[in-house]
Amino acid sequence: MIKELNIDPLYQITVRCQHCMHTFETSRVRPSFKKGIQTDSDFCVHYKDNNPDFYVVRVCPNCGYSFSENFSEKLTDSQREAIASKITVNWTTRDFGGKRDWDTALHTYKLALLCAQIKSEKERVIAGLLHHIAWLHRYQGNKEEELRFLQYALDAYISVYETEGTEINNARLMYLMGEIHRRLGQYVDAVKWFSRVINDKRIMDSAMIAKSREQWVVTREDMVAARLELPEEMQEQAK
Repeated sequence: MIKELNIDPLYQITVRCQHCMHTFETSRVRPSFKKGIQTDSDFCVHYKDNNPDFYVVRVCPNCGYSFSENFSEKLTDSQREAIASKITVNWTTRDFGGKRDWDTALHTYKLALLCAQIKSEKERVIAGLLHHIAWLHRYQGNKEEELRFLQYALDAYISVYETEGTEINNARLMYLMGEIHRRLGQYVDAVKWFSRVINDKRIMDSAMIAKSREQWVVTREDMVAARLELPEEMQEQAK
């Protein structure tokens, strides 16, 4: 038998800081080591060993600017000044380029969230960071913090829908807002978003329509279990 090679699950990529132009290395998980064992209804993937979500954020060791590949690359002079005065001035050189545990991953996401807010990054980028932070707390079983950040993410997603709705995949976004409403126990709002995806004839995304139907049923079950009054359309469905 050929002896199995001891391959590191991580590999390094070289990136350039969008703020100070410093070049540094950060880690990614090799595709062959991305072994998902479960995907939640809001697209959170649970991994067996190496979680690639831990390595989404790139932290510049030189200035502290933290970003993901979804960040806009250009910074205005005023944005650079804001980052320098609010991040870099308090930064102690640290290298986040190696293996990350849960605590380190959470720290990098919070750094990226702060940078995104300082530079007024697009709302969809901020929503994604907030949603990932909620997932990190879900991995730990911290329900209170998970729900807190799900609410923040939902507020940001609603803002995305109001400002960018015609530019992105509406069906996926609408489904996601419905599912987060459901997870927060906001069932009436969840039903409204699922129903929009199901009933809007302009939506051709069959996968999202199917998922919305599934979660519409789950929401009804949640409401029955909680002894809540069902919306009229759910009462009609039950007849």
